[in-house]
Amino acid sequence: MTNTLKYGMPFFSYKGKMFCYLWIHKKLKEPYMGIVEGKHFDEVFLIQENRSRTKIMLFDVNEDLPLKQIEIIIRKAIDLYKTGIVKI
Repeated sequence: MTNTLKYGMPFFSYKGKMFCYLWIHKKLKEPYMGIVEGKHFDEVFLIQENRSRTKIMLFDVNEDLPLKQIEIIIRKAIDLYKTGIVKI
């Protein structure tokens, strides 16, 4: 996995494919992690909004990061690429 700045935000890629990114929600003013292939996930804590592929995971600035949930989502997302569901 590598990271770069893309569209002015920290973006992480897996084998050259956009994977996830960190940003601030414009309306809610809260940080979030965007999962590019989020459409493949049905976890209740991921939000689709008006995005076609991406789902986001909002973070409460007053609480610790939900590391277990983050780890689960990252592992599932990597598996999408490893299994060929998302072409590399």
